[in-house]
Amino acid sequence: MRFILLLATCVAMSTPFVSHAEELIQLERNHQLTLTEVVRLSILRSPKQAEIQAGKGLVNAKNIQANSFLPGAPAVTVGHQNDVVGSNRNLNQWEVGLDLPLWLPGQKSTRASLAEGAKTELDKTSANLSLDIAGQVRDALWNLGMATNEAELQESRYLAAQALLTDVEKRWKAGELAKTDVMLAQNGTLAAKTALIKAKAEVKHAEHRYWILTGLKELPNTFEEQLTSKEMIDDSHPWLAESAAKIEIANHQRALNAIEQRENPQVMLNVRHERGAFDSLYNDSVGVAIRVPLDSKVRSAPMLANAEMAIAQAMSEHEQRQRLLESAFHEAQHNLEVIREEIDILQAQHKLSQESLQLAKKSFALGESDLIDLLRIQATAYEAERALKSRQTQMQWHIARYNQAIGVLP
Repeated sequence: MRFILLLATCVAMSTPFVSHAEELIQLERNHQLTLTEVVRLSILRSPKQAEIQAGKGLVNAKNIQANSFLPGAPAVTVGHQNDVVGSNRNLNQWEVGLDLPLWLPGQKSTRASLAEGAKTELDKTSANLSLDIAGQVRDALWNLGMATNEAELQESRYLAAQALLTDVEKRWKAGELAKTDVMLAQNGTLAAKTALIKAKAEVKHAEHRYWILTGLKELPNTFEEQLTSKEMIDDSHPWLAESAAKIEIANHQRALNAIEQRENPQVMLNVRHERGAFDSLYNDSVGVAIRVPLDSKVRSAPMLANAEMAIAQAMSEHEQRQRLLESAFHEAQHNLEVIREEIDILQAQHKLSQESLQLAKKSFALGESDLIDLLRIQATAYEAERALKSRQTQMQWHIARYNQAIGVLP
């Protein structure tokens, strides 16, 4: 048991995930790095790329099938017959045959359409993957931006608390303030330091999530986006284009199943080398036969039903995506309108709170007000600044989400 635990520990210590996590110390700003480049690199390292590559192989296979000279593989038959066990009249027969399947009417062209539809679907899936990764990168960056803003505000708050504590201690030593004021200022400084530590931890978490997604240890110098001029979602949206391609390929598959509901006819060629009973010489002959399978519900009913189910599922998914996109777009549009109004109000509140803070500091310095009043007004001013900067950052985030909802890549 001890050996198993030791082995498990060694394996865990040797995993690349742990070692990679230890390598990330701090993200650096790169003035040459753009948001577009970050998205491109993130797309290249996405695990979904394996599916895209496999999809290319599937498209190639469908093209091979559609462009083949025969609809299926030919077959070779070899047979021998004699009457040694039986009448024993010296009967001896050898036969070699070749079975060639034939195309059904319209089967070859329908398979070609199916192969082209598969290529279109793969292209749309690749475009949709790019948009999906772009959304993840946008959220990771702005989540980091929000965390960074919070950390900067908490650091400013902590520095202000330290400066106030220094001033209070000086005035206490001079006999102007009571010891309780010092303890109150100390408590405020400790609270500010605790908040700063938590804010810096959130920055580290956000940096790590960005690194895992992109594989980069650098940040673009700026990742703000311009609001797109598009004002409505259309069929060119990658998410809708992908589901529309699925409907198209399902229709092609239904058409192919309707043709292939019976098996392909076959031409059978054979060469026979035989000697009859009591004969001393062999006879050579060539034969030809045609095999025409008949239609049967045993074969066709499940195929046609599966094709109809695939079309229904594709159409249902397309309609569901339309509804989800309309909801996401409406939400993104409404959030932009609301946050613009909020910022106007918060700017006015921030201006008032800063003026109140300056007056409170002067009043406290002159001994006209106590420390509790100053701390209360200082907390109000901090919350006003925090709310304003947070909404300003969220404004840029909502612009990115609007672009994402309408299907625009950075």
